[in-house]
Amino acid sequence: MVTGSITMDVPLRTHNVVALLEDLPEASLKRGQVGTVVEEWQPGVYEVEFADTNGVTYAMVALRADQLMTLYWHPHLSKQSA
Repeated sequence: MVTGSITMDVPLRTHNVVALLEDLPEASLKRGQVGTVVEEWQPGVYEVEFADTNGVTYAMVALRADQLMTLYWHPHLSKQSA
């Protein structure tokens, strides 16, 4: 089991694909749902669009960076420690 917080070393950008790190019952969203960053409202606060597989939006929510995890489609090049 992993504990602790996720550290963001790369700031979020428009069009990043992200996963929600906590349930948001007021928006009918569950941890793990995938969305797309569509706007940065202020440093560390982003508008995220959640859409179904047909592209129909079912939620648009302003979220803090610490509520999101960036998803990567390709291997992330980073320094690896031995």
